[in-house]
Amino acid sequence: MIHAESRAYFKALGARICQLRKARGFTQAELARAIRVSQQAVFAYELGERRVSVLVLAKIARVFSVSVEELVGIAPPTRAAKSRLSPRAIRNAERLQALSKTQQRFVVRIIDTLEQSGRRSASPPSC
Repeated sequence: MIHAESRAYFKALGARICQLRKARGFTQAELARAIRVSQQAVFAYELGERRVSVLVLAKIARVFSVSVEELVGIAPPTRAAKSRLSPRAIRNAERLQALSKTQQRFVVRIIDTLEQSGRRSASPPSC
C-alpha cells in the first residue's frame, strides 16, 4: 500500500507510463511481457496503486526509449521520434513474411484499398 504523501507522485508516474504505452501502441499485456511483470502489475502502476521499483523504471524507460529522468518527470520530454513498431505490428509483419509472395501482394493490395477508402471517407479531425 502507498502512503498518502507518495500517492500523487505514483499517480502522475502511472499517467506518464499509460500515455507512453498508448503512444507506442502497446497493450498493458505487451508492456508487462516486455518488462517481465504481470499485466495486473502494469494496471496497478498506471493507476498509481503500486510503487514502481527503480529496476522496473529502467526497464520501462528502455522499452519506450526515454530516459528514467523523463519517465519520472524530472527532465522535459525529448522530442518524440517516430515511434517504433508495437509488438503487435512486429508479429503481423512476421506473419506477412511467412506468406508466399503472391499472398503478400494480395494482403498489401487489401491494405492499399482500405487506406484509399479511408482517405475518401475521412472527415477533418477534431481536437
